[in-house]
Amino acid sequence: MSFWEHLDELRTALLKILVVTLAFGIAAFCFREGLFNIMLAPKEPDFITYRLLGIAGSLFGNDGGLPQFDVRLINTGLAQQFIIHMKTAVCSGVILASPYAVYQIFRFVSPALYENERHYAVKVAGSGYLLFMSGVAICYFLIFPLTFRFLGTYQVSADVDNLITLQSYMGTLLTMCLVMGIVFEIPVVAWMFAKLGFLKADFMKKYRKHAIVIILVVAAIITPTSDIFTLFIVSLPIWLLYEASIGIVKKAEHQV
Repeated sequence: MSFWEHLDELRTALLKILVVTLAFGIAAFCFREGLFNIMLAPKEPDFITYRLLGIAGSLFGNDGGLPQFDVRLINTGLAQQFIIHMKTAVCSGVILASPYAVYQIFRFVSPALYENERHYAVKVAGSGYLLFMSGVAICYFLIFPLTFRFLGTYQVSADVDNLITLQSYMGTLLTMCLVMGIVFEIPVVAWMFAKLGFLKADFMKKYRKHAIVIILVVAAIITPTSDIFTLFIVSLPIWLLYEASIGIVKKAEHQV
């Protein structure tokens, strides 16, 4: 095909992605109650993460389970709830349409690839997508609930009540999920660099201590809060991904 025909194909693919994303976004907007039941679930004391931690605690002799907590969300702006509803619906539409978007992009690119390149492209796209969604899931089910429970119940004095704004809650949740999804792409990036010959496992082992310092700095930058607890919760999975990437890079070196 000519350049303009390729451009037309790309425009068609992007248009299809946009239409599907809008459709999912509109559906998410219409099902407001179900959408926010999911989004607000981590603030509830019976959230699955807290229940599992309570069960785990009972196995070690803590029969009382986790202490109950109650954190209220408030709204302080006239149009904030509507704006947050729209933003959340758009984010949900993007996430729900992402498998279709990956398929359309791969369908556009694949005709220009050789067979072995197409094989690697499938592995990179599939692994990258699964890792991104794994990062989002781990943030939603583990990192954000623990962060919210700790910060939402922390008090400098019993005379000071915690009233968290809906904007702060949703902004922190969406930001942390997006950041953790991107961070979980570390193994894919490390594998690609190893295949290109830019990265060696010995190099990653040699500078492991330097990497830990960089991880702490990056975690401090990307976390929406500035407390030590959130810093540790965010930096721990990044460090584990770095250690896993060493094994992936080592394996990739033997395959070159």
